[in-house]
Amino acid sequence: MPENILEKTTAFVRAPFELESAPPPASEEELLALLAERIEEMLQQRPDYIMSLLYRLDVLEEKIRPVMHPNAPEPPHIGLARLVLERQKQRAETKLNIKPAPLEGLEGWEW
Repeated sequence: MPENILEKTTAFVRAPFELESAPPPASEEELLALLAERIEEMLQQRPDYIMSLLYRLDVLEEKIRPVMHPNAPEPPHIGLARLVLERQKQRAETKLNIKPAPLEGLEGWEW
């Protein structure tokens, strides 16, 4: 993952997963490990909150179901961390690559 994408992705997950005090990760693997550890805690202590958070972060339910299945190839917290990173990485790439044109014709609407 390019460094600027890693920084943006990290910024997108820090506050919702309460990782502000954690040192910045040097790689995507470190971010995945940090996020998986936090998600594991949340699944044990605040399962309703983590599901609500996944919804707000726009992680699709059809991707969550197989990760949470008892026969999933990896533990749920790791699968969920992968899904969160995938979605937030997409979001970071979009923000870096798509610059909307400034809005015009809004004179008189200033607050």
